[in-house]
Amino acid sequence: MISKLFARIILKMWGWKTDPNHPVVNKCVMIAAPHTSNIDFLIGYLYYCSIGVKINFLIKKDLFFFPFGFLLKAMGGVPVDRSSGNRMVEQVAKMFRQRDHFHLVITPEGTREKVSEWKKGFYYIARRAKVPIYIGYLDYKTKFVGFITEFFTSGDANADIGTIKNFYKGITPRHPERFTMEAE
Repeated sequence: MISKLFARIILKMWGWKTDPNHPVVNKCVMIAAPHTSNIDFLIGYLYYCSIGVKINFLIKKDLFFFPFGFLLKAMGGVPVDRSSGNRMVEQVAKMFRQRDHFHLVITPEGTREKVSEWKKGFYYIARRAKVPIYIGYLDYKTKFVGFITEFFTSGDANADIGTIKNFYKGITPRHPERFTMEAE
């Protein structure tokens, strides 16, 4: 993880303002949306560094080869087997049980392209691991990055994801044509 000061300087140079509110729990799923550009990851990563929050993100294990694997692990990358038949939700819920601190960032769209509905893995992981979901955002219009709120699952995935999507009304992505606000 890079230093708080360095991350703050870079964000400020790029014109980004940060929300000082952030997860105060040891374990949570943090969703990052809208995700319409590769630069979203960099801005989000700098934000987490600037507030001193160590994050983790899932990435296919095939990318953990020398020397790239060292960099990914240092940044918080967690290798996962995404092959069919693999129980990803249970695999990640087990990671939550095995660690004292785990802030897992997931992009609910699952891609930078426009999708008609979000992937629900983040929801089921949070539910199975019994951790809250922190709703993170990047607003390119206001150049603000941060968290909107903490959210606890009710068990009704469709209703909860619809509620979560409503938090993103008024948030402007880098590429608005790639982000949809349609309810589940």
